[in-house]
Amino acid sequence: MTAEAGRAGPPAAASPDDTHRAADGGRPLRVALLSYKGNPYCGGQGVYVRHLSRELAGLGHRVEVIGAQPYPVLDDGGDLLRLTELPSLDLYREPDPFRTPRLREYRDWIDALEFATMRTGGFPEPLTFSLRAARLLRARRGDFDVVHDNQTLGYGLLGDLGAPLVTTVHHPVTVDRRLELDAARGLRRLSVRRWYAFTHMQRRVARRLPSVLTVSGSSRRQITDHLGVDPARVRVVPIGADTDLFSPDPAVRRVPGRIVTTSSADVPLKGLVHLVEALAKVRTGNPAAHLVVVGRRPESGPVARAVAHHGLADAVEFVKGISDPALVDLIRGAEIACVPSLFEGFSLPAAEAMATGTPLVATTGGAIPEVAGPDGETCLAVPPGDPEALAAALDRLLGDATLRSRLGAAGRARVLARFTWARAAAGTAELYREAIARSAAGPRPRAATPHGSDR
Repeated sequence: MTAEAGRAGPPAAASPDDTHRAADGGRPLRVALLSYKGNPYCGGQGVYVRHLSRELAGLGHRVEVIGAQPYPVLDDGGDLLRLTELPSLDLYREPDPFRTPRLREYRDWIDALEFATMRTGGFPEPLTFSLRAARLLRARRGDFDVVHDNQTLGYGLLGDLGAPLVTTVHHPVTVDRRLELDAARGLRRLSVRRWYAFTHMQRRVARRLPSVLTVSGSSRRQITDHLGVDPARVRVVPIGADTDLFSPDPAVRRVPGRIVTTSSADVPLKGLVHLVEALAKVRTGNPAAHLVVVGRRPESGPVARAVAHHGLADAVEFVKGISDPALVDLIRGAEIACVPSLFEGFSLPAAEAMATGTPLVATTGGAIPEVAGPDGETCLAVPPGDPEALAAALDRLLGDATLRSRLGAAGRARVLARFTWARAAAGTAELYREAIARSAAGPRPRAATPHGSDR
């Protein structure tokens, strides 16, 4: 038995007998949900795993989340939801990222590969997690009806896993790679290319996947264009907000001039530097305007330089590691929520802000319009990468309480109607059943796939 299988504890319980039914009337499924990066406080993948697993268990399915560090945080799912920890070397942990492990920490050749890739400037986790996960799944053949990979797209998942594979691709990471290369200069471009070398693996793996799930029409087009996946294999199941947690509360006082945004990383994709530049313009006429960023304060880079250049040190606050209730109250207390991203595969921050009834200013990058809705009806929409347009929208909304009230109410109504985790779980379970039925029917001829672009 492998080390991972031994740490996992006893195998998942057998599927309930046919007298029990899931919420859709079918047999409850045994689901292995894979997550190579599971922290729900520093990125969308952890949020996805946390809420989807809870809602799948709520539908009556037995879900085992198999995750690496930072380990996923799961809600209470009773006997139907459990976490199996699949340790890595955890090379990017705080407070010592890019650390050198002690010799006794190495367990096998996968650990050695992980460290060697990191030391040569690459990002090893998608590949090494896929190898560890495949080893565990082979050791536990028969425990699961379906394996659901959350954007690992590693070579290890191409083998026989003992159950049909469904893969979620939130958006192709080749988009991040392109934007970072466009922003990089000199030797920095070489560093970016090396870091994102894993995207070549992800393109090759994606083209061979039988069933791909994504979260928006925009991401579906990107998956087809960038990864070369046959469009017939890609299904859209929108995700959503926890509308019980992210809800309006009239008792929370709005702070005059507060603008809130979420930016988990100082990367060009998030567009935070454009929001800082827009804030500087807004403050020339509205000195009370200030920005709260949910995320780490960058010590250097474009955002730090913009804050210093415009003298905004006292007008831009960064907060990180806050609890869910504190985050919700922070958003509730803002006069405006803003999503300045150049591209998003879905935009959970937009859905969550709208669910609280906080009016939204958002760009039209990627799938954001699919979430935020029409300009002037459920949000104010601006082109991505345009600080002037962003400043004009923020200034307009800060000065019009009636408009803020109308957009906030319309935004929550849109989320309730379209973007909830219960709807996402039901759509995902339907895709599981299709994958299981297709696997039982045997292989089918593979369609030709288009060639995706990658630069």
